[in-house]
Amino acid sequence: MQFRQQALAKLQSPEELDLPVRFARPQGWLVLSVTAVALAAASVWAVTGSVTSTVSAPAVLTHGEGSYILQSPAAGQVTAVLAKEGERLPANSPVLKVRTAEGDTVVRTVAAGRITALAATIGQIISTGANVAAVEKVADADDPLYATVYVPAENAASIPANAGVDLTVQTVPSQQYGVLRGHVKSVDRTAQSAQQIAAFLGDSQLGEQFTKKGRPVAVLVRLDTSESTRSGYRWSSADGPPYSLTSMTMATGSIRLADQRPVDWLLP
Repeated sequence: MQFRQQALAKLQSPEELDLPVRFARPQGWLVLSVTAVALAAASVWAVTGSVTSTVSAPAVLTHGEGSYILQSPAAGQVTAVLAKEGERLPANSPVLKVRTAEGDTVVRTVAAGRITALAATIGQIISTGANVAAVEKVADADDPLYATVYVPAENAASIPANAGVDLTVQTVPSQQYGVLRGHVKSVDRTAQSAQQIAAFLGDSQLGEQFTKKGRPVAVLVRLDTSESTRSGYRWSSADGPPYSLTSMTMATGSIRLADQRPVDWLLP
């Protein structure tokens, strides 16, 4: 009976044709508008935007010309050590004196530089060609430092010229002083062997360490300079560390690779 009365009441009521028809609530229109704007922004970014990526790899702070390993030209016993670690010497300077069967022989530097390591001691018996010292090629104390970053060979082609580089230096607390800034100076497109790395850095252990996962590519980074910091280089913090940097300091370099489009459009 109740349903019958409702049906009769509906038939007797006039058609409300003059009232507006509501298709959606205001909240629905708001959600639809926001979705449309988001889709439009995503479409524009997919066409014109780019994705920035980086590659991180071990690095060493050095002077631009690298180092070399000094070898003994003769076999014999070391009778005198004529140089000290950290000492800067001109070319042809005496480093060791070796007593041989034919007489005394003096081992001299090949090029001007700083003695970074001495591997010979007085009384030691050495053979011909034995490594006796590592010498960094630097003639002037004011020569600028560079960073050599050893990146995987497959990333070499993606490194653009003058790419930005952030260097986390092992001897500098990054949480307090930030990272060291620099830009790519050159990229050696030839993969480096352990022997080549050891010859440049004057350290065979680093050569083995940097080639454990394959032969890397050497990227030379020019450090950004700053007159307002104690180190003379630019940092992500305002002042940087309150001390100078030294060569053969280990670091980790983060190199910005070439920007890539998020969507590759296939045109007919």
